[in-house]
Amino acid sequence: MLEDGVSYAEITQAETVRAALERGAQAHGSEAGLWTLERVGAVVERVTEVVLSGASVRRPLARRLRWSVLRPGRRRAVGRDGPEIARWIAREWPRIRERGP
Repeated sequence: MLEDGVSYAEITQAETVRAALERGAQAHGSEAGLWTLERVGAVVERVTEVVLSGASVRRPLARRLRWSVLRPGRRRAVGRDGPEIARWIAREWPRIRERGP
């Protein structure tokens, strides 16, 4: 046992998982390249033979690997017209805001 009751085997497994995850989600079959708890759990199971539920995947990510669980931001429309949006914000929004509620 090492510090805080952590075994050498646990540290070795954590580093093996870290190395596998750092290869990226696409290296593990995700077309979008995004991690989900289920995908991380599958990698953990593959490299360590330890099965974790979705909720249990968060703890090792946060504690051992110091990773955080994030959600992707809102998706933007494919046909989004950035210059038109900027024009609207610059010209129309101030006029609407001046009128008030």
